[in-house]
Amino acid sequence: MEVQDWIESSIRAFFCLTGITGNFWLGLRSLPKSRSQVRPNDVLFINLAASNLITNCLVDLPDTLAQFLNSWFMGKNYCGVLQFSSDLSETSSIFTTMFISMYWHQKLVGSIRRGGAPVQMDNMRLVVLLLAGSWMVALMFSVPHFFIAEHDGNETLEVCEERFPTPAEKKSFDALYLILANVVPLVGITYASVQIVLTLLRSQKRITDHSKGRNAPPTEENADKKSKVGNTVANQQVRSNPSSSNQIRAAKSVVAVATIFIVCWLTHLVLRIYSSFRNSILAVKLTNFIGASYTCFVPYVYLHGVKKLNCSWR
Repeated sequence: MEVQDWIESSIRAFFCLTGITGNFWLGLRSLPKSRSQVRPNDVLFINLAASNLITNCLVDLPDTLAQFLNSWFMGKNYCGVLQFSSDLSETSSIFTTMFISMYWHQKLVGSIRRGGAPVQMDNMRLVVLLLAGSWMVALMFSVPHFFIAEHDGNETLEVCEERFPTPAEKKSFDALYLILANVVPLVGITYASVQIVLTLLRSQKRITDHSKGRNAPPTEENADKKSKVGNTVANQQVRSNPSSSNQIRAAKSVVAVATIFIVCWLTHLVLRIYSSFRNSILAVKLTNFIGASYTCFVPYVYLHGVKKLNCSWR
């Protein structure tokens, strides 16, 4: 095994172990203490962690071990399991990320504009239906891999191959998958993230303008009294909704995840399109590398955003 291969395998192993730890941590810290404490946000985080763990344990871990052993040791039949698990978890993870972005956009708008009023995605039944629908879409695109993914019998082959009946069917399947399971969620995540950023900027501008008005030198005694009254009312409004700062912090973490997602998945999308027209082991390896890096970093960003990046279970 050459030095370059050792470096590549070590990085993949780091991503794999870090991803397993982070997603297990995210799922565990999102578990409610009782049934009455179940929240839509926790359900979304648990679903995201479960989706990513499928990739970490059933895709990244066997692939990493195969690189260190310099041979594919799982057998021909596991190629179907690997491709199935990869697209199943990837699709579910993408849709869950979109739902999290939509949820926190609604919560942020509800907090700032409507004083923390309940939002549409506070409805647990709606969230469960959305997640169930995303799993159905994921299964629809993943099940066919059991019938088209195979190993060519060469135990040193670096990647599993898929053989469609005709090239036209492969292009049609890839195009449909990319549009419904990648482009559509990508547009949704981008839209929700832009709206979150705009809402945060407007809120910051109002705070800045209010601060300037408060610190401006008074010209008349009545104006000074009016300013004091306005400041008192504003302070009372802020104290009436103490969770606003936590929601803003969580929304910022969602924007950070969305930024990572957009960068990773745009590159991922380009590589998928390229590999659909031309077989390239390098493109497949880069696609897997980008997916592994995304599932590695995202859980820690979310844990930081909701103040659960610690070992306290209270």
